[in-house]
Amino acid sequence: MIVHETQVRVRYGETDQMGYVYYGKYAEYFEVGRTELIRSLGLTYKALEESGILMPVADLQIKYRYPAKYDDILTIRTSVPEHPKSSFLTQYEISNEAGQLLVSGSVKLAFVDAARQRPVRAPQSVLDAVKPFWPES
Repeated sequence: MIVHETQVRVRYGETDQMGYVYYGKYAEYFEVGRTELIRSLGLTYKALEESGILMPVADLQIKYRYPAKYDDILTIRTSVPEHPKSSFLTQYEISNEAGQLLVSGSVKLAFVDAARQRPVRAPQSVLDAVKPFWPES
């Protein structure tokens, strides 16, 4: 399994009238975690797109437990529990500074050929990047 952690500080503009992080912002935090995980593998969305591969979201699941608040430092723990094939599954846990789990969820991305707008298998660059985590694949 691949695991990566990154942190973000909650900005004032990300909160609602109650002082809590607006619920839609958690999907953006997931994206921050995913982007940094992909970068830690030596890949970037930009390079994948330049190679003709798009990665649209096919499924998003979020479980809200407790609210984050303005100025909290959040740890976004992103993991890839299975070897990518025609999709890329990422799971998330967002915790506050006290270690309290606030939100969990998952995002499934599809690999799509940009020119044909058709699903494809994971590109070789992705398979090479994850090989250390699944050497038998």
